[in-house]
Amino acid sequence: MLLILISSAILSACSGKPHDLNWPVEDFAFTDQNGQSFGLADLKNKVWISDFVYTHCTSVCPPMTANMTKLQQKLKEAGVKAEIVSFSVDPGTDTPQALKSYVGKFGANQDNWHLLTGYTDEKIQAFAQVTFKTAVQKDTASDQVIHGTSFFLIDQTATIVMKYDGLKPDYDKIVSDVKALQR
Repeated sequence: MLLILISSAILSACSGKPHDLNWPVEDFAFTDQNGQSFGLADLKNKVWISDFVYTHCTSVCPPMTANMTKLQQKLKEAGVKAEIVSFSVDPGTDTPQALKSYVGKFGANQDNWHLLTGYTDEKIQAFAQVTFKTAVQKDTASDQVIHGTSFFLIDQTATIVMKYDGLKPDYDKIVSDVKALQR
């Protein structure tokens, strides 16, 4: 039995595919920055990177969004295709138009970047906690929202396989991991 476990561990390590996590993404269908329905069905058989942001954030969201824009460019330069999905943690404020304007300030290509809203605060809090194992909480002392700063890598089976520091991402590592998933 021990030999089987050791062999299994070696084989999975040798696969070269990123697999630190194994969290299935629960089904969703929300509204994107173009006012269109967008959900898990639109991501079928695709590799994607996700995060949580909001448009009037005064702390972590602007650098995270700038970093995601830089990652988007690095993926393009490497000839690697990946969708980007940002979930708003303040859906009451973040209309599709607000999200479109926000990401536009960073010069992001919106062809493969989907900023989502159209749900309740309670829904995104539960979705973030259950699916991404990250907290989303309104700050009772301000109009800000407390949330995680990770970038998440999701494979073609809608499974979260890796997470990275969204404030100081290792771009080369993320690009390499996306490439490995597409092999």
